[in-house]
Parts: sequence; structure tokens; C-alpha cells
Amino acid sequence: MYEWIELGTAAFCAGVVDAVMGGGGMLQVPALFALFPGVAPALLLGTNKLASSVGTGGAALQYARVTAPRWTTVAPVIAAAFLASLLGAYTVTRIPADPLRKALPLLLLALWCYTAFSKAGLAHAPRYTRHREAAVASSGAAAVGFYDGAFGPGAGAFYKMIFVRALGFDFLNAAAPAKLANVASNLAAILVFTLNGLVLWKLGLAMAVANFVGGQVGSRIALRYGNRLIRWAFLAVVAALAVKTFRDAYLG
Repeated sequence: MYEWIELGTAAFCAGVVDAVMGGGGMLQVPALFALFPGVAPALLLGTNKLASSVGTGGAALQYARVTAPRWTTVAPVIAAAFLASLLGAYTVTRIPADPLRKALPLLLLALWCYTAFSKAGLAHAPRYTRHREAAVASSGAAAVGFYDGAFGPGAGAFYKMIFVRALGFDFLNAAAPAKLANVASNLAAILVFTLNGLVLWKLGLAMAVANFVGGQVGSRIALRYGNRLIRWAFLAVVAALAVKTFRDAYLG
């Protein structure tokens, strides 16, 4: 029971963090590994995906009610992210992920530098017509979805930057489509984990409830304080992800 209370707290905090800027897995995954050191890592990762998908989905719907995303763009993005994540999950069973692990901190550093030294995400100025927007967003979501299925850390940040950098969205208007894409790629990964018996369903669903509540709190904070809060929080999370992935790839 003690472990479940601690994991529920971690899942709630992860939901808050993930709803504001993404990266809630940095809290939730270490908590799972710390409290269940004897459980197979793949089983814990599958459980994490289940819990985080519910919280992320709830936060996405909260953003969608306020920002009214263009569903002609969002629908193909969701499909592309889901299918590409399935392919990524299959591919990682055939090839080593080590080269991607070593490249990730450099990609995150480049993402941090671009965001820090530009005004990306502060103004909402979509660049494309409806069909062009859907095509560009789907292409980007397919690339990130493949990565999420194959590896995963920082996928939420990459989804968000598709809409901010490539499409000209601000952070608030990027939140719902980016999170829905993230849910789609997570669901694809959950499907793969489930088919291989790698989800602790009771624990995952209990954590999902806490993660969902945290996501609702976090999305309300972000909607209240707007783009500047999300931008600074985004920079903080990307910096932390860059440090963590560098340590895991080169010092672990």
C-alpha cells in the first residue's frame, strides 16, 4: 500500500508537469524503477505508458475545449503518429537503439538553443493553408511517432515543436494537437506492450487516475498563465532531458 501511495503522488506530479510543458515521465519512470527494483524494466515501461496516456489525453481535451484545434489537421496527425509508433516499436526489436540514444542529447540541446534564442511559441501565426498544414504536421508527427515507439524520451517536446516551429503556432495552440499525437504514439506502444504481456494493469490504472487529475490541474495552470509560463517551463524540461539523456548515453 505504501508503494501505491508514493506512485500515486509521483503520477499526480507527473501529470501536472506533463500538462504544462511535457516531460512528466522524468518523474513517473524513476519512481516506478525505485519502488519496484526487482520488476522487469519493460513491464514498468508498459505500465508507465498506460498511466501517462490517460493523463496526457485528459489534458489534451482540456486544451482543445479552449483553443479549438483544427481537426482536419489533428486527425491525420494522430493517425500518422500511431502508425509510425507501431513501426518504431517493431523496428527497435530488430536494430540496436544505441546510436539514437547517443544522438538524442545533441538534438535536445539544439531544440533548447533554438527556443531560447528565438521568440518561437509566443505568437500564434499559422503559416499554411488547411491541406498544407495537415501534410506538414503529419510528416513531422510520423517522424516523432517512429522515434517514440523506438525510444521515447522527449517525444512530447518534439511534437510540440512541430506545431510551434514548422507551423507557426504559439505554445497554447500547439498543446492540444501535440498531446493528442503523443497519446496516439503512446497507445501504439501500449498495444505492443500488451501483446507481449508487459503491462501491470491494476497498478497502471491506479496511476492513470492520479496522472489524469494532475493533468487537469496542470492544464488549468497553463491556460491561466499562458505562453510565457509554458515557454520557460518547456526550456526547463528540455534542459533537464538533455542532461539526463547525456548522462544515460555517455556516463551510464
